[in-house]
Amino acid sequence: MRETYDVIVAGCGIAGLSAAVSAMQEGARVLVVERAPREERGGNTRYTDAYMRMKSSTDVADDFIDHLAANSGPGYIFPDLMAEVVKPRDNWPPQLKSLNFSDPDLIQTFADSAGPTIRWLESFGIRFGMLPIWHLTGHTERFAPSGGGLALIEALAKHAEDHHVQFAYQTCAHTLIQNGKGAVVGLRTLEADARSREYKAKAVVLACGGFEGNFEMLARYLGPQAIYLRPLAKGGYYNKGEGIRMALDIGAAPSGDYSNFHASPADPRSGKPDAANYIFPYGILVNRFGKRFIDEAPGPVDRTYENITREIFRQPRNMAYVILDAKLRDVPGYTRAIRTDQKPEEASTIEDLATRLGLPREVLAQTVREYNTACGRGRFAPLEMDGLSTLGLSPPKSNFAR
Repeated sequence: MRETYDVIVAGCGIAGLSAAVSAMQEGARVLVVERAPREERGGNTRYTDAYMRMKSSTDVADDFIDHLAANSGPGYIFPDLMAEVVKPRDNWPPQLKSLNFSDPDLIQTFADSAGPTIRWLESFGIRFGMLPIWHLTGHTERFAPSGGGLALIEALAKHAEDHHVQFAYQTCAHTLIQNGKGAVVGLRTLEADARSREYKAKAVVLACGGFEGNFEMLARYLGPQAIYLRPLAKGGYYNKGEGIRMALDIGAAPSGDYSNFHASPADPRSGKPDAANYIFPYGILVNRFGKRFIDEAPGPVDRTYENITREIFRQPRNMAYVILDAKLRDVPGYTRAIRTDQKPEEASTIEDLATRLGLPREVLAQTVREYNTACGRGRFAPLEMDGLSTLGLSPPKSNFAR
């Protein structure tokens, strides 16, 4: 294996493979460094359905830019500094360049590049389409590859292998190598037997994910509750945060929200990838004390599930239970929203259910009584926002309140 390359890519998910194949197509000699063994390569991409906010192979969803901007807000920044954003980036003051916010031009470029990127992926034989989604209520389109993220990994990795891109599996990217002027000129790695190895390169691409597999970094950035967080897919355990650490170690400016994360409500009993549960709008959510803590149906589930999951994260042991009754069967296709392979706990009374779940019997019974009393009258329309809400209940339930 060559010890000197034009480009070294750390990570073998869709970001890393896209970078590697793109560089190869431009004539570069490329090495991909991947912590996982070959049969588990692909990181989180390997396990995802890879739904994208696009309404066709050429156009992003109508709310794409606004939604991305709203979820990457800068917090409270001096207004005069933010006003400088409208100027060309080369004219930004130094303070602005170091701030933690998403550049509007970057978001626009991301949106403009989505269609051409899909067409580039199609050139490797990957097929895309408007595939069925598990959210029963939605507000935006979803576009996905046939075969999910695994199809992306297999197609790009095979193309890379066929065109002499080198792979170093079970190898951890450890340290960026710099020359005397501070430029990055290579990468130091640790192999499976803990031996260190150095590779020289004209460029190093860090595409090795976040830190969801590193409990020390989770606790540092998200707090002690993070001990109960679990990656949605096993591939996340390979993401130890080395890419972030390496960049910060040589003086890179931190960007992004280190205290937040993409979130889905998952069944911790299941070993199935993405064992998510999106059925909660049709019942009530209670914490380990047997109490409701949030509006379960404030809007379409595909727009609200992340915020609701983050509120679950704030509950004791990051845990919530969705309580449903037999009227769930009135919801067309409801099983599509339950992705776990584990059976639900069932009981003939609320008190017995509380015992099975280890919740306070009287508290859960009181929670259900208060909810039932607060349910208003109206038409139940399970596949749209029906406005069937509670009255005088805190927190309220805005839809599907039966």
